Amino acid sequence: MGRGESQSRQFFMVETWQQIALGVLVLLVFTSFIKEWVSPEIVALGALVSCVLIGVLPIAVPASSLDGLQGEALAEALRMFNADALRVFAHPAPITVACMFILSAALERTGVIEILGNWFERTAGKSPTRMLVMMILIVAGLSAFMNNTPVVVVFLPIVLGICRRKDWRASKYLIPLSYAAIVGGTITIIGTSTNLVASGIAADYDPDYAFGFFDVTPLGIVFVAVTFVYLLTIGQKLLPDRVTLAALIDSKDSREFITRAFVSEKSPLIGQNFIESSLKKMKKARVIDVVRDGNRVQQGLNKVVFEEGDEIIIKGRLGDLMGLSDQDGITQGTPDQLGLEDVRTESAVMMEGIIGPDSSLAGKSLKELNFRQRYGVIIAAVHRRGRNLREKFEDVKLAFGDTLLVQGPARRMQQLFDLKDFINLSEPKEIAIRSKKAPFAIAAILAFMVVGLLSGINVIPAIPIVQVALCAAVFVLLTGCIDPSEAYQSIEWKVLFLIIGMLGLGQALQYSGVAELLANKVVHATEGMDPRILVALVYLLAAVMTEMVSNNAVAVLLTPIGIMVGLELELNPKTFIAAVMFGSSASFATPIGYQTNTFVYGAGGYKFGDFFRAGFPLAVILWIVASLLIPVIWPL
Repeated sequence: MGRGESQSRQFFMVETWQQIALGVLVLLVFTSFIKEWVSPEIVALGALVSCVLIGVLPIAVPASSLDGLQGEALAEALRMFNADALRVFAHPAPITVACMFILSAALERTGVIEILGNWFERTAGKSPTRMLVMMILIVAGLSAFMNNTPVVVVFLPIVLGICRRKDWRASKYLIPLSYAAIVGGTITIIGTSTNLVASGIAADYDPDYAFGFFDVTPLGIVFVAVTFVYLLTIGQKLLPDRVTLAALIDSKDSREFITRAFVSEKSPLIGQNFIESSLKKMKKARVIDVVRDGNRVQQGLNKVVFEEGDEIIIKGRLGDLMGLSDQDGITQGTPDQLGLEDVRTESAVMMEGIIGPDSSLAGKSLKELNFRQRYGVIIAAVHRRGRNLREKFEDVKLAFGDTLLVQGPARRMQQLFDLKDFINLSEPKEIAIRSKKAPFAIAAILAFMVVGLLSGINVIPAIPIVQVALCAAVFVLLTGCIDPSEAYQSIEWKVLFLIIGMLGLGQALQYSGVAELLANKVVHATEGMDPRILVALVYLLAAVMTEMVSNNAVAVLLTPIGIMVGLELELNPKTFIAAVMFGSSASFATPIGYQTNTFVYGAGGYKFGDFFRAGFPLAVILWIVASLLIPVIWPL
């Protein structure tokens, strides 16, 4: 640490006990991420508040702290004003990420992604290899310039639909879909929030350490090429051959219908308890619900006492329901004798849906939700962490990534998916498309790319990425590509608050001296080691950590340490920052390290070990590639 920096740090007055407390806090944060005690963004914001409470991160740095400082000490102190805890809310990284969510939503709402998806559906299904090749190239290309989660959400039902029609195993395509989205995000600095976060932290430390729009492109393209070849060769043999949840139930056997009948004025059912009635004794059809005065009876079927006007909902195969009039399974007489009138029958469709990251259903069981009564549909099975649950899943608390097999009338199914608690996997999500606005959305993305490129090669004055992103986001709003309410809904606020909270923790590590202390330990432990090996170790550490916790959290914590290691060794800090960037995005071996992996986990009927079997070799190959090329692209 230089003399001026040492003087400027004095106004923080960070004691040893505070550094120890900060170290313990980091361990608690990561343990909480892994154990999933509470939501990750709450953990991150709690860490930010804790840094303030223990005095490591001030709410505001007093101007009087600058008294007596001159030269380098004054400049360092002014830079360290960024340690203000409230400044993380104005950090360029989360603002840029929010703008990218809006731009991605604009491309979706104007039909740009749908057009590509429809074209893919028309042309890709001619052979399994052709579909895999086209899927990887299109998804990787889209993920380079927009958030990769909506790309995967759009392509999931398309790929599943093609596989159902062609009788192909979806498990051979969904892991590659996720991997293509992950490596595609490494092509540009905006392709993944990890790059934006790491570059933003680096720019805070020194503007020369920031990355331009296409600075990561050379290695990103190599990552895509290696992944492409791997998935077409070795990966194909390692991908599992598994059935999806819907395939577990034969389509012919599962084609059932819903009958709705009403209890008439003179029905002998009036006053009877359901459990004692003849309806309970039906063998080939069953009552699934009773509606009274427009509301579903909440106390459970076994406690229902029938009243005049009750609507009884019966489920079964068409022939069985038609046979009700022949007293099949009804010992007390025909439906007319039972006082059931105005019978209406409609087809019960079966569809798959996945619990999204912001679903209001997450954390609650089907029993708590009173799911059948509330939504008018039946849950036939649940896929959870590699297991297909067909029985006794009512008490299982739902979580992001759970896949549910839902059965019910088509109109009720549509109402359920419109609530955005489910992401429809059975067919592409239908939204109101503003196709006439598509040129504006495309123009915004192209302008964003061109300005970023020209700025990066010094053809025009350097413009911060956050400024370009804000202009592009405002442009798509002003041109009507997306309205304000849709823009707010498109932003994944959990991701933003996670980044904000972890930025605060990262600043505390940096300005308290803990990051520098850890860097010193690393330097001393690796004394005499080839710096290129150290770069490989930094990448490996980031890659291992990101398999367990959020990639953004890993980038925030390791970027300051990487910078310090570079400075301590008098090497190029950007080399180590790049290692953190690419390592933090290299989540292939588990379904929980990256959001797109979690999406395809349930939809493909995968088990946890499937990701390790298919993804670990790819992770090792990319580690070797990165270790060799990072010191070449960003010389030490």
